[in-house]
Amino acid sequence: MPLVALTRSVPPSIGRCELTHLAREPIDHARAAREHDAYEDALVRLGCRVERLPDLPDDPDSVFVEDTAIVIDTLAVIARPGAASRRGEVASAAAALERYRPLAYIRSPATLDGGDVLLVPGVAYVGVSGRTSADGARQLSTLLAPHGCRVVPVPVTGCLHLKSAVTAVSDGRLLLNPAWVDANVFLTDFDVIEVDPAEPQAANVLAIGDRVLCADSFPATRRRLEACGVATLTVPAGELAKAEGGLTCGSLILST
Repeated sequence: MPLVALTRSVPPSIGRCELTHLAREPIDHARAAREHDAYEDALVRLGCRVERLPDLPDDPDSVFVEDTAIVIDTLAVIARPGAASRRGEVASAAAALERYRPLAYIRSPATLDGGDVLLVPGVAYVGVSGRTSADGARQLSTLLAPHGCRVVPVPVTGCLHLKSAVTAVSDGRLLLNPAWVDANVFLTDFDVIEVDPAEPQAANVLAIGDRVLCADSFPATRRRLEACGVATLTVPAGELAKAEGGLTCGSLILST
C-alpha cells in the first residue's frame, strides 16, 4: 500500500524551541537541516513519498509535524498542541490531510499532542503528560470509538511525550524505556524490548514496513533490536534531539 510522509523543513528559529526536560543548548540550523534531509531520504528508501508542508520559519517547533494530528485508516484527528506557541502549526497540516482523510478536531480547552499517541491495531495508547490533558485523551476516545479503536490512557513522567518512552517496532513488539513509562501497561499484550540503560532517549524509533529507523546516537539499543531479529536503518538525529525531537516527530505517515 503506497505511503505518504508529511514533513516540514527545519525552521531557522529552531533555537527558540519549547523545552521541558532538557537544558537549552545551541542548535546548528544547517546541521539540523542536513539531518532532516537524511531523514527524508531514509523515508523514501523505506517506501514513502515525501510531501513537505509549507514552511513556517517563525514557528520554532514546526519541523515536528507528528504533534499536529493522529491518523488512522479512516480518519485524521487534528490535535490541539499543549504548547500554545505550537497551535499555529495545525492549519497547514489539516489542509494537507483533508486530501486523504475525513477530519475531526480536538476542541478547547483540551490539549493533545500527536507524540503522546501510540497507535497499534485497534488501540491508541495516549500519554497523559504535560502536553496532553485527560480531556484530550477523552475526546480522542470519543472520536476513535466509531472507527473500532479504543483509547488507553497512560501516565507519562520524566519525558516529553509517551513516544519518547515507548514505540512500536512491529506488530506485537515494543521498544521501551522502563524508567519513563510503566512497562506493566504493555506486558500482557506485547513483547517488550528495553532500551540500553545508558541510552534513555533511544526508545523513539520509527517502524515502516519491515524496517525500523533508529538514531545513530544509540548503537547499544540498536544492537539489542538486531539481536531480536529487528532489521534497522540509522540516520543522524543528534541536533534535532537538542529540541527534544525524536524520529517519529518529524513526519506524519499515512497509507493512500
